[in-house]
Order: sequence, then structure tokens, then C-alpha cells
Amino acid sequence: MQQQQTLTKWVNSGTTQQRVAFRSHIVLRAIAGKPNNAIAQELETSRPTILLWRRRFTEGGTEALCVDLPRGRGIAPLSKKKIKEIVTTTLEKKPVNATHWSCRDMAQTCAVSHSSVQRVWNAHHLKPHLVRTFKLSNDKHFVEKLTDVVGLYMNPPENALVFCVDEKSQIQALDRTQPTLPLKKGRAGTMTHDYKRNGTTTLFAALNILKGEVIGQCMQRHRHQEFLKFIKTIDHHTPKKLDIHCIVDNYSTHKKDKVKAWLAKHPRFHFHFIPTSSSWLNLVERWFAEITNKRIRRGVFKSVPELEQAICDYIAHNNENPQPFIWTKKTDEIIQKVNRCKAVLETLH
Repeated sequence: MQQQQTLTKWVNSGTTQQRVAFRSHIVLRAIAGKPNNAIAQELETSRPTILLWRRRFTEGGTEALCVDLPRGRGIAPLSKKKIKEIVTTTLEKKPVNATHWSCRDMAQTCAVSHSSVQRVWNAHHLKPHLVRTFKLSNDKHFVEKLTDVVGLYMNPPENALVFCVDEKSQIQALDRTQPTLPLKKGRAGTMTHDYKRNGTTTLFAALNILKGEVIGQCMQRHRHQEFLKFIKTIDHHTPKKLDIHCIVDNYSTHKKDKVKAWLAKHPRFHFHFIPTSSSWLNLVERWFAEITNKRIRRGVFKSVPELEQAICDYIAHNNENPQPFIWTKKTDEIIQKVNRCKAVLETLH
């Protein structure tokens, strides 16, 4: 009884160490007759922990709850020389049998544990398993085109509409070989890795940068004839009194003579070409990523018309509550970053 009173006092006291109060909670619940599993669930701990402190209380009473278990010998930290060796090897060398280092390869090379390697990598923000792709534009008129396009994003002209225009070609109508299994509690949705190809379509899209609305049209091919047909669709769906500024890439179909001739007859249309190898500058690419992730990639389509209908439904839903993408990077910031990248590349040669 006296021990129970002591434990209750420790639990209710605001000055009791948390570890002692926690152990007291375990013993009090055990005295009350609760099973070990129920105690572990209530205190959000494991059953072995409950058994440990019940046994220690039985052997040593309340005093045993105040004494921590003896700790093993601590692991000696790596020397500065060894840390430098790991970092230098990671940055300047490659393993003989691989393209990049793993923890265990590095541990074997530097004669340390793999956990020590991981700690060093974490401390120095090194991630050899990751790689990011990049592409610098070699366009001779990079600055001029960049300034033109970013200017349209950040300071669009009055009495005009600005569209980001591009095509997403070879969208496949894929049907899985077996029915997909739905999402369930404790299990992700699943689908077969193999599929049936039921044809392809090309989505032409024009993203209104101010409103986020999209004009879209699916066609079987993506030649200049189809592109010109889509430009006429934009012309049909926009007020005639407004100028139309189209941000496009350097795909050859955008520069065909027939396209140029049509533009000459419709002076309200103005094409602004992004620099080569700079698809990131065209905001409709960001919208293409949205429709791919949300509607196409995990979709099941038994025919091309079914795929095209899904695309049209997504566009209609997008236009009911459009969310524009806001461009925030200024021209000078982009140019500075590109120049830094070029400087790094030059030092490697």
C-alpha cells in the first residue's frame, strides 16, 4: 500500500522526472489488474517495455524505477581525417563497379560502418543516389527571347490575351490486361504492369496565363496542318477586338510557310518563340504535367475516343474553376543562374 501511495504521489507531482512518472504509470496500471497489452496501448509503448519495468519493480521496489539500465560503451566518433576522407572520396572518386557510391560500398572502401557513412553524408548534405537533369540553352538570342517571354508573364499587354501554346503528342490509350484493384485501408491501389495499346492522340492546348483557362483540341497527328487548324480554333474562341500573343516553342510545324502566311493575314496574332532547349519557360508544360498526373497516367482507356473524351472532360472541369500559374522569376535572376551554371561547366573542361 505504501509503495502504491508513493507511485501515485510521483505521478501527480509536477516535479517528478518524466521517465520516473512514466514507469510509475506502468506499475499503477499493473496493480489495478490491467493486462500488459492494454497498458502498452494506453501508454503508446511496447509490451517488452511493460514487462521490463514490472519485473524491475518486483525485484527492487519503487527505488528500481528511478535507476536507468546500465548503458553500453559509447561508439567513438570518427576522426576529422576520416570524415574528410569519406567526403573527398564521395565527391572526387567513383566505385570500380558502379556509377555512384552506396553506403556499404563507401563503408568498405573507408573501413567504417555503413551507419557512420550515412551520418557523414547527412551532415554534409550528400546524396550520391540522386541525380537531377538539366539542359542549358545554346540559343544565340537566349537573352532577347527570355526577356520577351518573361515580360509577357509579368507585364502582359493591355487589350490582349496571352496564351502558352503547345502540343502533347503520342498520348496513348492504354488498357490494363487485368482489372485494377481499388484502394483499401492498409493497401494501396494496384494495377498490372503490362497493358494493351489502343492507339494514340495528340492534344493541342492553349493556356490563358491570366485566367488559367485552357482551349484544347485532340487530333490524330501533329503536323503543321493540325497546328494551323488549332490556331484557327483559338481565333474562333477569342474576342475579335483583342490581340492574341502566343508563346510557342521552336518545333518546325510552328514555322511552316503556310502558318506564316496565315499569321500575315491575321495581324492580331503575335508569336513569341521561347529559346531552344527551354521548355520550362512555357507554362502550358506545367499544365500538361497536371493532366498527365491527375487524369492520363493511371487512367484505363479501351479506345482513343474514350481517351479524348476523358481529356475533354478534364479541360471542362479545369475551366469551371481555373487556377492560373503565377510566374515569379525575374529575367535578371534567371540570367544570373544560367551564367553560374555555364561557369561551372566551363571549369569542368
